[in-house]
Amino acid sequence: MKEHINKQLDEYLDLVNNNDEVVDRKLRSLIYQERLNNFRVVNGFVINTKGQLWIPQRGHDKEIFPDALDFSVGGHVESGEEYDDALKREAGEELKFDVSTASYRRLGQLSPEQDGVASFMQIYEIPMEQTPKYNLDDFNRSYWLYPHQLLTMIQNGKPAKSDLSIVVKRFYVK
Repeated sequence: MKEHINKQLDEYLDLVNNNDEVVDRKLRSLIYQERLNNFRVVNGFVINTKGQLWIPQRGHDKEIFPDALDFSVGGHVESGEEYDDALKREAGEELKFDVSTASYRRLGQLSPEQDGVASFMQIYEIPMEQTPKYNLDDFNRSYWLYPHQLLTMIQNGKPAKSDLSIVVKRFYVK
């Protein structure tokens, strides 16, 4: 039976081995306190037909990466959850969008050991022409940017989530 806890305070996440196989689970707060990187997240980019990525800026009251540029959608994969299900849940929460109605696709998977990212991560792409009706509790503004524009902003000192430039370079820069 799945344990229920107050999601505002904490949540259980699966811990995985180097093959991304579940080996244990632990509270998110303890994972961060212990600086573990063997947990799962999803990150996705909303992309239009011009090749621009919709990039939101996190709210200034966020505990982690306040006012930083972020993935279009992202979040932790909860214990017992699959990557695709986490993407659908997060897109509903953050973008107020049912991603299952779009032809989203998986771009690939990254890992801390092989790719230098903060956790095991599945990357997605969601085609969309209009700006999502994003959750104002998560983001305070957004931009449509070509990948090179985004990387230039980050190189020029605009705060961004730590893995954002790694992922953009990996999947969008030739």
